[in-house]
Amino acid sequence: MGDTEPDLRAVLPRLMQLGNVLNRSGLVERAMEQAGAGLDRPAVTVLVMLRMTEKPLRVGEIAARMQVAGPHVTRHTHELERRGLVRRLPDTDDKRARLVELTSAGAEIADRYLGTVLGWLSEAMNGWSAGDRQTFYRLLQRFTEDLAARLSTIDTEA
Repeated sequence: MGDTEPDLRAVLPRLMQLGNVLNRSGLVERAMEQAGAGLDRPAVTVLVMLRMTEKPLRVGEIAARMQVAGPHVTRHTHELERRGLVRRLPDTDDKRARLVELTSAGAEIADRYLGTVLGWLSEAMNGWSAGDRQTFYRLLQRFTEDLAARLSTIDTEA
């Protein structure tokens, strides 16, 4: 590393601090409570994921995005379906497969949850310039994607 480039050892404590802030603050749980979801974290994650992709997904796609096993998602989608928050549809591309789609009630919960979390994030960055926000979004996305790709490579090498 050059003298002008920050040492990655200086970044690691900040990443750990961010993880602690997110976990200790109970951000997810507090937002779920404020949204009136009455659901556990994985179930809310399924709803939010479907809302943000804005299209029905196969259970396997949901599981891959959540980085969990398919049966884990199947359990949650059954409960969400029972509660009327998602419905299963035939996959027109593969008659053997089923898609999971949000109902209007599921979308409403996801929207309340997202509104709460996004509101808190926006308030935290209230004093940031538009350029700083754009730079942060771009670099955070790039870092997350690159780190995930590297970690998946490590998993396959093991």
